[in-house]
Amino acid sequence: MILTKISLLNFRNYKKIDLKLSKGVNIFVGNNAQGKTNILESIYLLALTKSHRLGIENTLIKIGEEKAKIKGTVKDDKIFRDLEVQLEKQQKKVLVNRTEIRRIADYITNLNVIIFTPDDLNIIKDSPQIRRNLLNIEMSQLSRSYIQLYNEYSKILKNRNEYLKRMYINHLSDEKYLHILDEKLIERAIRIYQCRRSFLDRINQKIGAIYQNITGVSGLSIHYEPNIELSTFTSEEITKKMQFKLSTNFDRELSQGTTLYGPHRDDFSFYLDDENMRFYASQGQQRLAIICFKLAEIEIFKEDTDTMPILLLDDIFSEIDRKKKNKLLKYIENDIQTIITTTDLKDIQKSVLQNAKIFDVRGGFVTERVD
Repeated sequence: MILTKISLLNFRNYKKIDLKLSKGVNIFVGNNAQGKTNILESIYLLALTKSHRLGIENTLIKIGEEKAKIKGTVKDDKIFRDLEVQLEKQQKKVLVNRTEIRRIADYITNLNVIIFTPDDLNIIKDSPQIRRNLLNIEMSQLSRSYIQLYNEYSKILKNRNEYLKRMYINHLSDEKYLHILDEKLIERAIRIYQCRRSFLDRINQKIGAIYQNITGVSGLSIHYEPNIELSTFTSEEITKKMQFKLSTNFDRELSQGTTLYGPHRDDFSFYLDDENMRFYASQGQQRLAIICFKLAEIEIFKEDTDTMPILLLDDIFSEIDRKKKNKLLKYIENDIQTIITTTDLKDIQKSVLQNAKIFDVRGGFVTERVD
């Protein structure tokens, strides 16, 4: 999968730019606050219809403008697709080959991306919601059926929470509708639990070897932590455990107006040997663990889709020592389109620079270097 070109109109600090990208390595170099990350953000948004930076949706349109557009052409094998995301103050449209796609779930997977940013440390250090978001995003890119499944689960969950609140406020005693919602919720929870366990099992098959290759240290693994205790992940076990949790915690859920058990409260942790890296690892170890998680994802993308995602690297080389950097770079030299931002080309290996397309970024303008 290759993004051959991208065009921005009134996006962030860009009035209008049109860029042709190399199928190999593309490097955007410039000082901080010039707009380098905005380029990566636009590609991520073109793929997933939202920014990788949380809570900033209302700042994507250039100040003083009413609309923004991101357009790109994707080459997948021998097929070309024109993608477009249109942003307005209160709405968003997505198009494939100039035809509007009504459901976001039907749009995602047209362009697959894996992104590395300095904020990735939050994946290990912050709340479970950050890690759940990561799971949902990456699994949705691999499977449209997963995002449809999770959207269905979320709608049922919302209805169940609203009904719990109504029951509590209005002193309703009829639980028949609640039981119907429980049945629908559990039906989808089963598949979500099983999909997530399968995905993380596959990550574990790869992540330890990748981490050892880069760092020389063995023992990195991922521990899946659903908030109901599961051992076999069979449909029968999940059904039984979910029914038990929902019934025995009914009074608590009623008083709080929320569903306390299910995959919407899942978590997972990074472990080095038997130690949780959230508490017992340096920032450097945590950063490399997350990088290895995403490198493992790339291998899964290749296995499942027979194509590589696009790799977005936002100023991460300055944070890694030379030896580990060189080992990491070997992973991005293998037929994968890579887009890098950096403040200094000295952070990047000469062998990579020799074959890269380099763009200078300054104050909302992008200029391609010509040898």
